[in-house]
Amino acid sequence: MMQKLYIKTYGCQMNVYDSDRMQDLMIATGYEITESPKGADMAIINTCHIRQKASEKLFSDLGRLRPFKEEKRANGQDMIVAVAGCVAQAEGEEIFKRSNLVDIIVGPESYQTLPDLVGKVKREKSKQINLDFVPDNKFDNLVANKKGVGFSSFVTVQEGCDKFCTFCVVPYTRGAEYSRPVSEVLDEVKRVVERGAVEIYLLGQNVNAYHGADKDGKNCSLANLIRQIAEIDEVKRIRYTTSHPRDMSDDLIKAHGEVEKLMPFLHLPIQSGANNILKAMNRKHTRQDYFKIIEKLRKSCPEIGLSSDFIVGFPGETEQDFLDTIDLVEKIGFAQCYSFKYSPREGTPASDKDIQIAEEIKDERLAKLQNLLTKQQIEFNKKFEGKIIPVLFEKEAPKSKNSSTKQILGKSPALQSVIVEVRDGENLENYYGKIKDVKIAKSRPSSLIGEI
Repeated sequence: MMQKLYIKTYGCQMNVYDSDRMQDLMIATGYEITESPKGADMAIINTCHIRQKASEKLFSDLGRLRPFKEEKRANGQDMIVAVAGCVAQAEGEEIFKRSNLVDIIVGPESYQTLPDLVGKVKREKSKQINLDFVPDNKFDNLVANKKGVGFSSFVTVQEGCDKFCTFCVVPYTRGAEYSRPVSEVLDEVKRVVERGAVEIYLLGQNVNAYHGADKDGKNCSLANLIRQIAEIDEVKRIRYTTSHPRDMSDDLIKAHGEVEKLMPFLHLPIQSGANNILKAMNRKHTRQDYFKIIEKLRKSCPEIGLSSDFIVGFPGETEQDFLDTIDLVEKIGFAQCYSFKYSPREGTPASDKDIQIAEEIKDERLAKLQNLLTKQQIEFNKKFEGKIIPVLFEKEAPKSKNSSTKQILGKSPALQSVIVEVRDGENLENYYGKIKDVKIAKSRPSSLIGEI
């Protein structure tokens, strides 16, 4: 009988990718996926350490798994519980001390050893841990995708971070920057398009720092990699995330104007619009640098949509610092953004700062910033009314499932959700994975409504 595997994933696209690869590894050893932990023979919690109280969420999840593990034991069986990801890397054996439920702890750069760890748990009846930083070994040992892929597929090309921003734990949980060789990336892209993917999403903690070796052993830039992927006929769209302003090179900016398959959308986090806060964050770029990059991007690709990350209430942020952020947002104009209140991450330099900002001030600043960003997103979407744009359709729209009127959901080149009503009797699946021209009838704050 096939054993059942349950996976719960927190965090970014990188974690989604990692969960898929862990799934591939375990399927190859005789597991099948289940959507519920009830009756599962193995459960993996793939954790993220970016948000505050990440470890508390983990232990809450472990508490919810306990009845299912005890039920298995009562029937003379067992459920192997594994904790993976960045919280696993950061907390290590402390997780064993806090929860006797956990059998395996494995880091984001060592999960390729998961089948071996599972084997040892079964044979030796002992807990196992692997937190080694060996990203090159990780990719060498991953099995080819066994499950189907979506029409938009993630492909990790770069991992780790050498930037050491003072608010971030990534360098400590993901290790130093590592880029996969070009041949490996191209092979994986070809595998996922064989399984139906038409859009490739290149991933990395600092994806535009990519410098993988080409067939001649020379470093290849992300721009060059994108150009090679664009030569694969089955690939219709290319995106990448997440980028750092320091690595936004001229050849990558140029690619946005020259590579038709590279979508006109860029997520480029700045974090703050104030130079002294950027310095305190150790970002190693200024607001002036950011303005110059955006000016070059818009010259290369006038229709590009821009996204960013902002942290308000960073230790020492003055009212003028916050107003500098508002000023930058007003001058640039974003398509969509992510914004957060600063929250300390244990072990990062900023968490030890004495000059912490009061929560009520953070709340007030965040509300003001988010109101401005929402206004800009509405304005950006409104510009598409009456236009005809190509849309990649992926699935049935969520509200359509409980309605007599059937709707499909797709993505615009600028990563907007596009909803289209289909004619009675039409099979929605005929649209999935297809790119169709859609005339936009109206815009909403977070989506576009149109017709084929």
